Amino acid sequence: MAKLYHVPLSPFCRKVRLSLAEKKIECELVEERYWEKDADFLRRNPAAKVPVLKMDGKTMAESSAICEWIEEKYPEPALMPRSADARLEVRRLVCWFDDKFHHEVTSKLLYERVNKKIMKQGFPDSGNVKSGAKAIKYHLDYMAWLLDHRRWLAGDVMTLADFAAAAHLSSLDYISDVDWNRSQTVKDWYAKIKSRPAFRNILADQIPGFPPPAHYADLDF
Repeated sequence: MAKLYHVPLSPFCRKVRLSLAEKKIECELVEERYWEKDADFLRRNPAAKVPVLKMDGKTMAESSAICEWIEEKYPEPALMPRSADARLEVRRLVCWFDDKFHHEVTSKLLYERVNKKIMKQGFPDSGNVKSGAKAIKYHLDYMAWLLDHRRWLAGDVMTLADFAAAAHLSSLDYISDVDWNRSQTVKDWYAKIKSRPAFRNILADQIPGFPPPAHYADLDF
């Protein structure tokens, strides 16, 4: 069985978990306190980052590389389109969320509110929190614009781009940092992806000291 070293609220880990679950690949989850830089974990990934996937005799790091490896080894159901142009758009949006959205929003909200406490790194920086709360509005508006022109974020079918976005938003939703009233279009998209069987384990996550809001696992929120 595959084994994934992860942190429950990490959007990068959640992206991999969603990819595995969508393709019905069974996987043992091992929670890893990567910031403690345990020697065994550093042997698995000297970069001291999660996720790390052990599967088919390989040990793999970096979420996007892992997801594309999964896609190539287990192409059905497809999370990447066939055409080069369509694949480019999926990869562009995955990078958008894992780079720009993460830098401007996730790191400013989730990391300040949750990670700092878990890692015992002090109190949240109020300036960062305000910056993230402002930036997420722009990103939700951009998503709304995309979804006004497409059925899913990257086109007419659900792709890895949707999982990348949902991974970040679900982590932020756990701490009630998403204003779902800002866009009904984005809210409907999230409800649709949240209702997929692949999302069930994600919605079951419980972080000690951080209870999820009442609507978190509600499919009709």
